[in-house]
Amino acid sequence: MSTQTFLLPDVGEGLTEAEIVSWRVAPGDSVSVNDVLVEIETAKSLVELPSPFSGTVGELLAAEGDTVDVGTAIITITAPAAQGTDAAASAGPSVVGQSEHGAPAPAEPEGGAVLVGYGTGGHAQSRRRKPAVTAQERVEASVGVVAKPPIRKLARDLGVELAAVVPTGAAGEVTRDDVVRHASQASVFRNIETPEWPAEREVTIPVATPAPAPAPATTTPRPVAELGEREESIPVRGVRKAVASGMVQSAYSAPHVSVWTDVDATRTMELVRRLKTSPDFADVKVSPLLIVARAVIWAVRRTPMVNAAWVDTADGAQIRLRHYVNLGIAAATPRGLLVPNIKDAQDLSLRDLARALEKLTLTARDGKSTVADQQGGTITITNIGVFGMDAGTPIINPGEAGILALGTIRQKPWVVDGEVRPRYVTTVAGSFDHRVIDGDGMSRFIADVASILEEPALLLD
Repeated sequence: MSTQTFLLPDVGEGLTEAEIVSWRVAPGDSVSVNDVLVEIETAKSLVELPSPFSGTVGELLAAEGDTVDVGTAIITITAPAAQGTDAAASAGPSVVGQSEHGAPAPAEPEGGAVLVGYGTGGHAQSRRRKPAVTAQERVEASVGVVAKPPIRKLARDLGVELAAVVPTGAAGEVTRDDVVRHASQASVFRNIETPEWPAEREVTIPVATPAPAPAPATTTPRPVAELGEREESIPVRGVRKAVASGMVQSAYSAPHVSVWTDVDATRTMELVRRLKTSPDFADVKVSPLLIVARAVIWAVRRTPMVNAAWVDTADGAQIRLRHYVNLGIAAATPRGLLVPNIKDAQDLSLRDLARALEKLTLTARDGKSTVADQQGGTITITNIGVFGMDAGTPIINPGEAGILALGTIRQKPWVVDGEVRPRYVTTVAGSFDHRVIDGDGMSRFIADVASILEEPALLLD
């Protein structure tokens, strides 16, 4: 028998550490190639790590909740003697996940199988065992639903019955877009009931600190229950750690300036109502955010510097002007603040943009936005109106020069043709990097967005 030690790999994000979220195996379990061993959380995504070999789980070398460095041993797996080579048996335990140069790298097991996502390029295929068939899946199979395992998993995660989904695949199969369209059109920002205060007044989280010196014999020890009764310590890690680092970097490297204006968005609300009843948008979620997103894309074309970025290079500072829009949408998710973006949003029709926003919000709501979803953004929208906020001065997403904040849309008294009338009013605010764009440019950009919200017909230009 030979024992393999699996090291935490670099999952291709250039990160140096990850948190062990949940083990999917326990000591003594039998595993096959590509069975999921553990779920980890990096600074921006949840990742399932599959096994690069078969055998029996020996020891879990890291506990759930631990943050470990890339290259750290996290699990051992023992392979039966029949599966190992004489050389491996004589050499003793081997390490998987470390290259000859010391950098984490996958090992290729016998039979040509490799760690999915980290193996040799081009020919690796997943051989992960299929999950147990549920009663719901058996019913769906009985009515002839055709869908790949990842699509079935997505449907389960979103609470969608595949039997009720209309397939659009070339071979009559249910596609990912079919499931997303059919899924509940819940917003990323969901109202939840205010939880009750817990019965325990204090939760102690162990930290690595030196033991306190013993108290003098004449000192009466203070009861432990009285220590820190009004406070609780929460470790900063994962997404929160990444957000904190990025916001500090942005706030202290880019000179922020904010501008805002009030907008009569009544015609935008009327357009949203018409789109909701249009057959062309029957299967797509439509909200004011869709019109704002289209307005931002339109306004970027008129003021392209708001879509640029400040870049420090060896030859000096440069301003990188992007002739495309990767539109970021700030989302409050169960994992914290994420900013996934819609790639090449400038090329999308209004309907395709609506579908892209829906897919983005559903994925972000479940905390499953990938690193690729969040990389390469050029400008961001943060919809603080869903929290009932009128306006704000948001911090620019790192690597960008501008961010727009949309306030809540509510009826207010508004002067129209000399008369006070009830209108749907909102506030559009924006922060910008003053190294890249001046106040007149950002003001023009915000004014353009406001113009679209006041008269969406301008989008036909």
